[in-house]
Amino acid sequence: MEGNFAGKENRSEMIEKVIRTHADMIYRIAYQNTGNYDDAEDILQEVSIALITKNAPLHDEEYLKRWLVRVTVNKCRDMHRHRKRLKTEPLEEHTDKAAETKSEIWEELFSLPEKYRIVLYLYYYENFTIKDIALTLKKSVNTVSSDLQRARKKLKILITEEEDRDENKQTNKSDGSRKGTA
Repeated sequence: MEGNFAGKENRSEMIEKVIRTHADMIYRIAYQNTGNYDDAEDILQEVSIALITKNAPLHDEEYLKRWLVRVTVNKCRDMHRHRKRLKTEPLEEHTDKAAETKSEIWEELFSLPEKYRIVLYLYYYENFTIKDIALTLKKSVNTVSSDLQRARKKLKILITEEEDRDENKQTNKSDGSRKGTA
């Protein structure tokens, strides 16, 4: 019966045997693809669920092994895509010089047009994905993505201009104090 899981066992017993037999292989492939033990365990669980819920080829071990590898790799890809979509960047990274305080960023944020302010706020402060923002605002994903990029650029310009004004004030103060002492 080795090499064939079909036998006279019922489906749940066959699935349990498949999972016990191939769990190490699935875990190793998942770990190699994710580089993270916890993620590899999650992938193992997802593959096990797929084995239970999908029409897995339980009667042919070679085909079953290829199926398990393919499902494992696909689940890893799905995880990478999902993480990439959810990846957020700190707002401060989009300025040459980070604003001294968050309140300054808030001030600059509120000086932006509403459509930019909303997407920035939802993305950075409420951790919405671009897709979630698009659904919420009833806009296309591409429109939200463009608005987010434009908003970052505009905010960067505003923060940079504010920093330049602050530098000029400090320079003028130091020049004025020298004139008064001479």
